[in-house]
Amino acid sequence: MTAIDPTELSTERALQIQSSPEFQELRKTLRRFVFPMTAFFLAWYGLYLVLGAFAHDFMAIKLVGNINVGLVLGLGQFLTTFVITGLYVRFANRELDPKAAAIRAEVEQA
Repeated sequence: MTAIDPTELSTERALQIQSSPEFQELRKTLRRFVFPMTAFFLAWYGLYLVLGAFAHDFMAIKLVGNINVGLVLGLGQFLTTFVITGLYVRFANRELDPKAAAIRAEVEQA
């Protein structure tokens, strides 16, 4: 498959592609994943910040040795980031890439 040279793609053609039902479906599919995951992560991070700012006693509860709730929740932020990244990669491979490849193939044939 040959790559699309952006300099050969006219503004008119790019706008046609963007307004096509296939491209709109691709964007809708992307938004279906990105917006809920972003909202989830921001809510989770916001909860962590609020607890850190206003629930000092709760965050200081020791779980094992010197490991407390605040540390575990903080490490949970990193874990959540990696999990969301893995979910996105799987989602993109399964849902986004085939749709994008179909659009690319259609553009390259024209």
